[in-house]
Amino acid sequence: MQADIVLRNGPIWCGRQEGVVEALAIWQGRVLAAGADREVSTLVGPSTRIIDLDGRLATPGLNDSHLHLISLGLMMDWVDAKPTTVSTLDGLLSSIRERASRSRPGEWILARGYDQTKLDVQRHPHRSELDRAAPDNPVMLVRTCGHVSICNSRALQLAGIDESSASPPGGLIEQQNGRLTGLLAENARAPVWAVIPSPDEEQLVAAIERGGRHLLSYGITSCMDAAVGQRGGFGEISAYHRAKREGRLPVRTWLTLLGDPDRSIVPQCYEAGLITGTGDDMLMIGAVKLFLDGSAGGRTAWMSRPYLGEDRTTGVQMMPDETVNELVMDAHVKGYQLACHAIGDAAIEQLIAAYERALEAHPDPDRRHRIEHSGFSTPEQHARMVAAGIYPCPQQVFIYDFGDAYISVLGEERALGSYPFKTWMDLGLKPATGSDAPVCEPNPFPNFYAMLTRKTWKGTLMDVSERVSIEEALQAYTEFGAFSQKLEHVKGRLVPGQLADVAVFSRNLLTASADDILDNTRCDLTIRGGAIVHDRHGVA
Repeated sequence: MQADIVLRNGPIWCGRQEGVVEALAIWQGRVLAAGADREVSTLVGPSTRIIDLDGRLATPGLNDSHLHLISLGLMMDWVDAKPTTVSTLDGLLSSIRERASRSRPGEWILARGYDQTKLDVQRHPHRSELDRAAPDNPVMLVRTCGHVSICNSRALQLAGIDESSASPPGGLIEQQNGRLTGLLAENARAPVWAVIPSPDEEQLVAAIERGGRHLLSYGITSCMDAAVGQRGGFGEISAYHRAKREGRLPVRTWLTLLGDPDRSIVPQCYEAGLITGTGDDMLMIGAVKLFLDGSAGGRTAWMSRPYLGEDRTTGVQMMPDETVNELVMDAHVKGYQLACHAIGDAAIEQLIAAYERALEAHPDPDRRHRIEHSGFSTPEQHARMVAAGIYPCPQQVFIYDFGDAYISVLGEERALGSYPFKTWMDLGLKPATGSDAPVCEPNPFPNFYAMLTRKTWKGTLMDVSERVSIEEALQAYTEFGAFSQKLEHVKGRLVPGQLADVAVFSRNLLTASADDILDNTRCDLTIRGGAIVHDRHGVA
């Protein structure tokens, strides 16, 4: 037997227990052998392709265990309002004004990525400012978290929102001095989304392809789409299958089904026989997703104690206990894994209680229900998670991107220990990690940096006791990502029989400084299923 591909002449990290080997052989899309170069050399034949690592590190392909692939692809065409692109309010408004100048009157202007804590004015943009920037177009500007939007007057008018509109349950329509500010949070945004033209199937497939290729450029070969149905309803399922059929699905994708009331695609999926585990190595039905609260930086994550500020808000509770209990029980009984959004400790409490109730009524010790984000969980909640087999699925890049915002809205006492990664590791809760893209860029290097240093983008040091080693960080991005999807025997390590998904980085992450990982590291090569799908230098 001869290998199709052999990687050699550089460290190859195969997994936390397996450690580093000298060479890796790939055959028919799977790992054939990993070990000493002299052993793997026996598998080299006339047609074997040799990849010289030249000292670079190879690892299992990364698994972004929580992002929104369709949204990522769609929003790559939106106005880029991220702080790294525009750090001032004037700059943000100029970007919107420039897009409006190239758009037809009445055409929607969509923008995403601003963070009021990073803008020079330290506040949200106002409706009137968007009015002046684009007087002839409806505008929706989405905060980086995706849970808060600012709309101009034309957008609000199209959505039927005015000063007489009451905030809906689980939402906020902000007014100041009896006038709309344009800020809508959580469920209050639904009327706006309802009047924005929905993407057609070709646009959805194009977004899947565009976003997936972007992931491959970072060494990400697997991902979870965290709310399938959010933009295109059940049609997103069709779009994913079409993308796969036409060879336009770049990354292995685990589909988490939107299950919120009035928007759920779970009934249609269940009727079609699409339950957790249905599919194959490229496209699989994953969990059911419910949103229980919002974001901490947007002050909508549901907390047991108030945020800082005069309003004394505790965030937004999206659904009452009885609704959450009913929806969780229904999905659990139908055989679904659940992966529900809960950031604040009050939302986490509500979710754990619902999971415990379902597991007690219908025991399944390996269902692996997940808490997405789980940012402000408590020691008492951790003990219950361990006992019930409930797993956190955080995004450690939030520490880098939003740690300072957490401090500003919650204070140091509550913010510094958020996203307690080392604690979860030590408890055996196998935390995966991801980006929540487009909330954050899917770039893995700030994520690694945050896990290693617990530093924010400004250099603020969060709780250092929650730092982990580079080996633990890699394990979270590979093995634990697969575990979170109940696929740890299929992918996540470079061992014989597992999928040959490989990322090759421009430097050895195992020995590089955290600063070099953040600023001076790239993904040079990505292999998915034994095929080269990204080659930064075009020379592999």
